[in-house]
Formats: sequence, C-alpha cells, structure tokens
Amino acid sequence: MGKREEPIHSRRAPEPVGLYPHARRVGNLLFLSGVGPRQRGSQKIPGVVLDKKGNVVSYDIEAQCHSVFRNVRYILEEAGSSWDKLVDVTVYLTNMKDDFPVYNRLYAEYFKDNQPCRTTLGITSLPTPIAIELKCIATL
Repeated sequence: MGKREEPIHSRRAPEPVGLYPHARRVGNLLFLSGVGPRQRGSQKIPGVVLDKKGNVVSYDIEAQCHSVFRNVRYILEEAGSSWDKLVDVTVYLTNMKDDFPVYNRLYAEYFKDNQPCRTTLGITSLPTPIAIELKCIATL
C-alpha cells in the first residue's frame, strides 16, 4: 500500500465503532467512513439523554449536527484536506420527519461557501444511539 492509499486514523474524531479507519486516501480523493456526533474518548453523544438501559430518552438534533460537522472537519484536516474540499456528502437521519428542518438549516450555514453534492436518507437506526451520520468524499 503506497503512501497515497494509507488509512487515516484521527486523534481528534471519535473512535470508530468497528474495524475501519476514519478515512482512506486514494489518489487525490479522500473517502471518509461514516462519521457521527460522539465525542472522542467517551461514549458521550452531545444532546442525548439515555435511560439506565441505554435507550434514548431525548436528543437534541442541533447539538448532534454541530458535533458531527466538527468531527468531519477534524478528519479532513488531519488527512490533509479541508471543509472547502468536500465534493460529496451522504447524510443519514433516523428521524427524517422531525429532524430534517433543523439539519437542513444548519447544513446551509455550514456549507454556504462550499456546496458539495448531497444525498439525505431516512433510516431506522444507526449502530450507536445517534440521530445523524455523514459519509463524505473530499479532494486533497
């Protein structure tokens, strides 16, 4: 595996929940694995309240959006890319009906100067009790 194809492991983004890197360089492209809003070094999810059994009691989609965008930025920067080099973003929401308006407003703020292609999907769940996850491609 050449230097341009090495996996990227961020020191600032949350640890992956499985056996995969945060990102992988291929030529002049950077492919990010799914990125959620968790905080590095803990299982804490900004804006999420869990009961004793680990079920979501309540969550704040705005807090999760800010956190997931920050985590994407961490990975991009550590890999030698940047926010303005994002070219494609796939967004997974577990509650499209309730969360899309807030997410869409915040997305427009974060991406006002760079408008990558975007796909937003409503799904039933994610591997941890998060409400949003991003899958991104950027240039280097």
